[in-house]
Amino acid sequence: MLKEFREFAMKGNVVDLAVAVIIGAAFGAIVTSMVNDIIMPIIGAVTGGLDFSNYFVGLSKNVTQTNLADAKKQGAVLAYGSFFTLVMNFVIVAFVLFLVIRTMNQFKRKEEVKPAEPPKPSAEVELLTEIRDLLKKS
Repeated sequence: MLKEFREFAMKGNVVDLAVAVIIGAAFGAIVTSMVNDIIMPIIGAVTGGLDFSNYFVGLSKNVTQTNLADAKKQGAVLAYGSFFTLVMNFVIVAFVLFLVIRTMNQFKRKEEVKPAEPPKPSAEVELLTEIRDLLKKS
């Protein structure tokens, strides 16, 4: 097992994995900031400041609080608002990324040039094509 791990590490896979984890963590921080600091305030302004993260259902009879943090201290709660907020954040980020990628693809398509017409076949090629066609007919 140690030999396999050494071979794995020597091939550079560990370094690639480490770089991917670091880039993923940085991207995650950027996306979290974009959602929390840019997108959600705009959505909050449009929806009138709705905050779903505080929605919950008490699973215990002891839960009488209306605030999620206080309700968790009293007993078991099903905090579906937090889940809904995360799903909504995911959908928003996915939609924004879709729009960005779609726009980039449209710019890329405009830059693409139609391929040039193939050159006219030489006299030798035309003669060989005629001979082939005549042979097929006979």
